[in-house]
Amino acid sequence: MKVKYFSDTDTALMEFNSSEVVETKEINENIYIDLDAEGNLVSMTIEHAKEKASMSEVAFQQIDGLAV
Repeated sequence: MKVKYFSDTDTALMEFNSSEVVETKEINENIYIDLDAEGNLVSMTIEHAKEKASMSEVAFQQIDGLAV
């Protein structure tokens, strides 16, 4: 996964894989998702990212399952 932030437009782009995009869907006026031919998520665009998605800070944490 790649996260790109474009400060000049306050836009965040999250790329989940490199599949070819065949369809873009508007979730709301600030969020768009790109889908591949099978309907799988390829990427997501968030406009006004600082306001809508708290893009002033980005963190990643992997949590492994607990052994029982």
